[in-house]
Amino acid sequence: MHGNTLYYVVQMHNKMKALSQVQSVTSLCTGRSGKLFQLTEKQAQDIVDKMMKDIPYNINIMNERGIIIGSGESERVGTVHQGAVQALETGKMIEVWQDGHYEKKGTNEPIVIHQERVGVIGITGNPDEVRPFCNIVKTTVSLLIEQRISLEHLAHEANRKKSMLEMLLNHQGAYTQKIKKEAAQYHIDLLLKTSAVYVKYLPADPANVAELSKIFIQHPSFHMEEDSYLILMQNQEATDELLEPLVRSHPHVLIAVSRQEHNIADCYLQAKSAMNVLLALRPPVQIISFAEVEFLVKLSQSNLTNTIHLISKLEDTVDLLDTLRSFINHNGSVSLTADELNIHRNTLQYRLKRIHTLTGKDPRNLLQLFELTHGLLALYQ
Repeated sequence: MHGNTLYYVVQMHNKMKALSQVQSVTSLCTGRSGKLFQLTEKQAQDIVDKMMKDIPYNINIMNERGIIIGSGESERVGTVHQGAVQALETGKMIEVWQDGHYEKKGTNEPIVIHQERVGVIGITGNPDEVRPFCNIVKTTVSLLIEQRISLEHLAHEANRKKSMLEMLLNHQGAYTQKIKKEAAQYHIDLLLKTSAVYVKYLPADPANVAELSKIFIQHPSFHMEEDSYLILMQNQEATDELLEPLVRSHPHVLIAVSRQEHNIADCYLQAKSAMNVLLALRPPVQIISFAEVEFLVKLSQSNLTNTIHLISKLEDTVDLLDTLRSFINHNGSVSLTADELNIHRNTLQYRLKRIHTLTGKDPRNLLQLFELTHGLLALYQ
């Protein structure tokens, strides 16, 4: 068996790398004090089962009280392991050289996380043979626990950040000192005016959205939807420095910018409303400001007629929606619209007639085109 030890250690090293990617195995409970990290019986047994595929010895995992919670010998689960109890008390590896009533010969190595003894790894067998395996199994479990602690910390921070944003986006009136203090942790000075920058990536692409997060990391930024970010800017020069290169390097990014306001909730509503206009009409620009489209925002929010019902009749015909948007953006110019869509003028006329037939509104009539425009805007509210 000694001659195979190196082989098994190499196998265990590879298994350790694979296990470090399995989050379901690494879940644990963390006390609010941060002093207690506990594997559940299922998690401990999962680790044991995977480890024992690669080494020819029984593995036991004991909790912080020396009770076996995972084992290749299922009948031992729930029993106290005296060697583990000693390992927890001394903080040192305990080697058992003879089988006893409450233990079998082998090694018992304490698992120490953040200077806390949270459990014990035991391997049954001649201590001289199993000692190398005990070390590597202990290292594997320790890495898994530390990884999970890190993941839980990141999740906690993400939830805390999300709660902070929700509070800001729903708050009206003067900010309390408590809110100001919490916002300051995210480099937001609520005594200053803020401009909200709403960034959307079309089409949604996780890789591109992840790249955006790296760009925004220097600013107070929040991941909104799957494809969107909200950045809170309090310096116009910094805003320009952020957006200009962003537009050049990311042609599929759409950006809406609010006015500078003292209330962040107002900023957000302005930026989101401006983005809705951008999505509805798709003008040939990447950046739009609320100031530019304030009238259209108010128009979209007005319940003039049931114009949204008109546009819903076009939702299944993407080419007609694109045609209508282009026709609006080119101020009703047939030639410019046909050029942008790369179609013949007769094809464009056919599409405009189809829009008229489906909606009852003729886009070549200025007032009826205005109704269709309102319908597009209302559709994205």
